[in-house]
Amino acid sequence: MKSITVGITGASGSIYAQRLLVHLNESSDVSRIDLVISQAGVRVVGEELGINVAGTESRVVRELIGKDSDKLVVHSLQDIGAAIASGSFLSDAMIIVPCSMGSLGAIASGIMRDLIHRAADVMIKESRLLILVPRETPLNAIHLENMLKLARLGVRIIPAMPSFYHHPQTIDDLIEHFTHRLLDHLGITHEQKTRWKGQKKEKDQ
Repeated sequence: MKSITVGITGASGSIYAQRLLVHLNESSDVSRIDLVISQAGVRVVGEELGINVAGTESRVVRELIGKDSDKLVVHSLQDIGAAIASGSFLSDAMIIVPCSMGSLGAIASGIMRDLIHRAADVMIKESRLLILVPRETPLNAIHLENMLKLARLGVRIIPAMPSFYHHPQTIDDLIEHFTHRLLDHLGITHEQKTRWKGQKKEKDQ
């Protein structure tokens, strides 16, 4: 049973965060989900998904996963006294999805302006799994240098890049495939419908 921290920041791609939260909430591998959304994240979620995630904890949960949950704990962005702000709180992994270049740069520089940055810093200092899902293009030299710096510290950088080898037929197929890849890296089991099984070679005639 895992405890997973999820941060949502102001980059495009909030659908990945929503879908990931649904899967984490439904997973028997997960006992607790701690969620923090930046102010820019609230705006992007509203613009991209048409839902309002500013308000009470119960409202945020219902808007994102469509129902109440006894697993999902929502924290205020400025709550520096939250459990995830301390290394003594045993979070198994943290993922920031999507991760803006501003948040990525702050984390790479050790600047803790809010709870998302502080929780990420905790994961690095405690040598725990931190996954960042940037969604930006083109990438400039500053973006690349920050990602390289974090990768060298053990942070896992998984850009929100769709794949096509599974022959997606819809946008939803692309979203689900990438979300399942995130579950793989978090160590969460799933139905494995998106796994590559290799190409079948034709028998010699």
